[in-house]
Amino acid sequence: MREKEIWGEFLSRPNRFSIWVRVNGKEELAHLPNPGRLLEVLSPGRPILLRPAHSERKTKFTAVGAKLGSFLVSLDSTLPNRAFPHILAEGWIPELLGAEILQVEPRLGEGRADFLLSLGSRRIWMELKSVTLVRDGLALFPDAPTTRGARHMRELQKVVQEGDEALVLFVVQRPDAERFGPNFEVDPRFSQAFCEALRAGARTQALVCAFDGEELHPQKLLGPESLVLPEACPASF
Repeated sequence: MREKEIWGEFLSRPNRFSIWVRVNGKEELAHLPNPGRLLEVLSPGRPILLRPAHSERKTKFTAVGAKLGSFLVSLDSTLPNRAFPHILAEGWIPELLGAEILQVEPRLGEGRADFLLSLGSRRIWMELKSVTLVRDGLALFPDAPTTRGARHMRELQKVVQEGDEALVLFVVQRPDAERFGPNFEVDPRFSQAFCEALRAGARTQALVCAFDGEELHPQKLLGPESLVLPEACPASF
């Protein structure tokens, strides 16, 4: 059963994983499950959808969504990974029809990928990118520098060069994106590593989703024709 919605008003962000909100006239500290900057989303006065915390911790609420005009933006950067098995099973990614999940968070170099899939004799390494930043219809990742993200792109480049396949899936947690690409302005190292992985043979797509306060609902899949690359890392694939 869906819990009763609780709304607050965004006030400030004292650290990466906490925000102050005003709920029924009282200031409350809420957990924020997203390390990104979220500058375009968390603006003063923004309506924030909250979920009561059901465990012993300092914060009474978890911030799960932000209201932007007519739609919600998911604030949970782990939601795409939890949703991916359903996305795969429902056939939202045609090139992965019939694929099975071999491993969740498999070892990949010095870190871990998100998923390792099998499709017949093929092995496909999956890296999911949670996207909340959209400017004029362009979904951008990341919204803060990510050394880990750049390292993952380099590792994907290696597995492709060794004969496996790799797919970078931008999961856009809001429904207003028409194009997607790396955010070179914020993180040129990630953007360059992303482009180099594509040149090596990795593939990329973006799944644009609506968020209802609890779950992601895929709306459309954007392919390479919707990919926008910065001039600093031109590529032909």
